[in-house]
Amino acid sequence: MSEPASAPEAPRPPLEVADIVRAHGAAFLARYGPGLSTAQRRALADVAVCRTAALGGHVHRCGACGHEAIAYNSCRNRHCPKCQGSRTAAWLRREASFLLPVEYYHVVFTLPSALAELVWQNQRLGYTLLFRAAQETLREVAADPKHLGAQVGLLAVLHTWGQDLHYHPHLHVVATGGGLASDAAGTGTTPTRWVACRPGFFLPVRVLSRVFRGKYLAFVRQAQVAGKLSFHGALAGLADAAAFAAWRRAQYRSDWIVYAKPPFGGPEQVLKYLARYTHRVALSNRRLVRVAEDGVEFTAKDYAAGGRRRVVRLPAEEFLRRWVQHVLPRGFVKIRHYGLLANRHRTERLTLCRALLAVWTLAQVVVGILGPEEARRSDPRHCPACGAALWRVVAELPRSAAVAGLAAPSPTAPDTS
Repeated sequence: MSEPASAPEAPRPPLEVADIVRAHGAAFLARYGPGLSTAQRRALADVAVCRTAALGGHVHRCGACGHEAIAYNSCRNRHCPKCQGSRTAAWLRREASFLLPVEYYHVVFTLPSALAELVWQNQRLGYTLLFRAAQETLREVAADPKHLGAQVGLLAVLHTWGQDLHYHPHLHVVATGGGLASDAAGTGTTPTRWVACRPGFFLPVRVLSRVFRGKYLAFVRQAQVAGKLSFHGALAGLADAAAFAAWRRAQYRSDWIVYAKPPFGGPEQVLKYLARYTHRVALSNRRLVRVAEDGVEFTAKDYAAGGRRRVVRLPAEEFLRRWVQHVLPRGFVKIRHYGLLANRHRTERLTLCRALLAVWTLAQVVVGILGPEEARRSDPRHCPACGAALWRVVAELPRSAAVAGLAAPSPTAPDTS
């Protein structure tokens, strides 16, 4: 389903992922199509036609200066590089109301490469267990009086990619730098204290790493016993219970990576981070360097070389194969709230937190953090030529034909991801 573009878009970047899909998508489907899920096929089809005549659009005219421009409809697919600006703006306005005037911390939970193939073959379950293990780890360690002794608030975002588009499932978590005293938890009484972290320190990452490892592997074992895991290809041998038990024991011998970054500071810094990270897709259009018959080139940070940028060169079909790896199962929620920020009783908990912090109101800073383009899209009532607030839709443009060979699957088709 397409969404009307509410105002003419800014000039497009010279290269887009959509260009690669339109030029090489049919050949890619001929080679890899049978193994793709419904969600992956739909993402390819949607990206190919996003903000083109294929989806129709609107003609806008300024009543003051007469300036006219066309705005084609967007595809609304959450994996499309062009559809995240307006979504981010609306989401940030809501998220800003949940922020507290405290330090926030950024914690990253990464699954080791030995588990990546298992998660790839069981994506919906594997990602769900990643969320569960990470949030339970943080809440359990934070509630321990030896560390913090508080109920913290968490926002978790799933990413599945590395800079070169390889499969790399990991979770980014934004955590409040403190929380409600946990000594009232389970007693039926209301917490009466806010417990703050030590300045610049959240929780010990070595402890987090070991608890996370134990929880995730325990959840994987439960899933295997319940017959919920699938094993294919190189992992087919793990269908044998004894082989799986030996494989699982081997995973305890390696250290799992949990990385705690320096604190953000206050709410404004958190919003800047959220604007960049929460609705990020596997590869943005601005990273593309070259698209041609012989392949695709894009920039990537080389963290082994101190974060320096390098150019990655891939054949077009390999680029698309890597790109579709990061299309999530249909309906899977990639941004989740836990603890103080969990949906249930969130308003009451945050009201109590602000009372204990002696802060009853919180400044909302959104416009200016998003940047001029996103801000313009979120409030598109003004003419881009003269600035008058007389920008109106004067005509509808019908849909045209879809890109050949990239028709989206039926909305009722089963999702096999």
